[in-house]
Amino acid sequence: MGRAWFDASPEARATFEVADRVLAGRLGTSLSTLCFEGPAERLNQTDASQPAIYVTSVACWRAITAVRGDISLAATAGLSLGEYTALHIAGAVSFEDGLELVTLRGRAMQDAADSPEARAGGGGGMVALIGATDEQAEEICSKARGDQVLVCANFNAPGQVVLSGHKQACERAGAVAGEMGLRSSMLAVAGAFHSPLMARAAARLADALEKTPIAHPTCPVIANVTAKPHDPAPAAIRRLLVEQLTSPVRWAQSCSFLAAQAVPGGQADYIEVAPGKTLMGLMRRIDKNIKVACHDTP
Repeated sequence: MGRAWFDASPEARATFEVADRVLAGRLGTSLSTLCFEGPAERLNQTDASQPAIYVTSVACWRAITAVRGDISLAATAGLSLGEYTALHIAGAVSFEDGLELVTLRGRAMQDAADSPEARAGGGGGMVALIGATDEQAEEICSKARGDQVLVCANFNAPGQVVLSGHKQACERAGAVAGEMGLRSSMLAVAGAFHSPLMARAAARLADALEKTPIAHPTCPVIANVTAKPHDPAPAAIRRLLVEQLTSPVRWAQSCSFLAAQAVPGGQADYIEVAPGKTLMGLMRRIDKNIKVACHDTP
């Protein structure tokens, strides 16, 4: 992950080198080694994957701007962890401070997933609903929740909603979805992200954010919690980043807001930075008139 950018761009290479120095000894090996060589089992653990994705995204962005020059930003947005990349690119958080935050966030989320309250319901889990409306997703939560935690966690695109909570409740949700003629798929995740089971992680993140300098963004940054631009006041940004851990990610609504308001007339380039092409695929389902340029590789 990110190796092609590392090899092609001095700016990307420097980004990985800084990250290796900042995180020296904390991941068992260097971040760049994990990204380029794995093993995949370790890289996919949330305490490693979060800093890895953040660094790869920033490295890609720095490489792009080194070639294209300064880019006039109409707005930035990122899905879940990507919100930190969006805030950094908009000048609200330094690269190093953002790296510290996402590293702590990943560790805190893993610890919350291993907590007694999460393990009580068979552990935490997430289940994707295919073809469900937002209203159907809420109905499935109500029918399958019982006395456990089960909430809508990600509104990714029309017909793609992810539920999160106790694994047993997620399994019941899959059965209820089938009864309603809908398909579902249990996700291979470490915990019940963006649900009340992440409350412990949110508390730890709040403490870290209080010590982190945050500046007014240079352009609107769309908040996952509201699907609207962050209030630029640092205290307000901190509050929504904490809420994000236990609240649904409103990605479909965020992209619709960008299309309708943040970029009047839609005359803008939509750039997806590495790794992957997930957001480009989601945008096709949200608004097929918007074309996204993906930069997974140089």
